[in-house]
Amino acid sequence: MSDAKQTLTDEQIAQSIPRGWRHEDDTLTARYATGDFATGLALVDRIGASAEEANHHPDLTLTYPEVGVTLSSHDVGGVTQRDLDLARTVQEHADALGVRTVES
Repeated sequence: MSDAKQTLTDEQIAQSIPRGWRHEDDTLTARYATGDFATGLALVDRIGASAEEANHHPDLTLTYPEVGVTLSSHDVGGVTQRDLDLARTVQEHADALGVRTVES
């Protein structure tokens, strides 16, 4: 496993990115179709708790009926293992709530 603050190569990211997530420039992004505002809020709440625990904070958007998540390690200017780890955690929360990613 790589150093948490080392930027990853495109190949490393492609091998580990969770389903439904996209690698765009220096970020990982996903959009989740929550179906209703309450489910979106529950997802954001779970993401927030995990982000605090990891001390790694995503950009989130909560709208009806979607939640958007963007991850990047701004301190090193790219995607790191921290981003992939949090993306997997976000995906686990979404799965637990029965929420699926929006394909674009």
